[in-house]
Amino acid sequence: LMFHLIALAYQADLTRVASYIMVAEGTNRTYNHIGVSDSFHPVSHHANEIGRLEKLVKIQTWHVERFAAFVKKLAEVKEGDGTLLDHCMVAYGSGNSDGNAHNHDDLPILVAGRGCGTIKTGRHVRHRNETPLNNLWVSLLDRMNIKMAKLGDSTGALPGLAG
Repeated sequence: LMFHLIALAYQADLTRVASYIMVAEGTNRTYNHIGVSDSFHPVSHHANEIGRLEKLVKIQTWHVERFAAFVKKLAEVKEGDGTLLDHCMVAYGSGNSDGNAHNHDDLPILVAGRGCGTIKTGRHVRHRNETPLNNLWVSLLDRMNIKMAKLGDSTGALPGLAG
C-alpha cells in the first residue's frame, strides 16, 4: 500500500521525495502470509542454520518482490519525455549485509531510476571496502544539483555514477 501511495504522490507531483522503511531491522514481525511464522529479527540472527537461512531468504525475497513491483509501476507511468522511473532515483537496501554478525560491509544497496539521465543504469558497481554509505547520498544529492561536500561520515561523492 505504501509503495502505491508513493507512486501516486510522485505521479500527482505532490512530492518528489519519500522515505519508507518496509520493516525495521530489529522487528519481531512475523510473515505468516508467506509461510514464515518466526519473527524476523531472530531469523536474521541465523547462526548459519539452513532452516533459518531459508526463512530469511523467503522473507527477503518477499520484500524485494514488493520493491520490484514499485519500480515496475514507476516505469509504467508516462511522464513528459519518459517515465516516472526515468525521472527519479530510488534507493533500496539495508544497513546490514549480514544480520547475524551485524556486519556493515558490502551493504546490499540498489539504486533504480535514471535521475533525469544523470545516472548510468544497468550495472553492478562495487566500491572499495570502508566506503561510507553517506557517499551514495552525497552523490544522489549531487544529481539534484544540491552540492554537499560532506554528509555525516562521507568522504565525497562516488565515482562513476553519472550517466
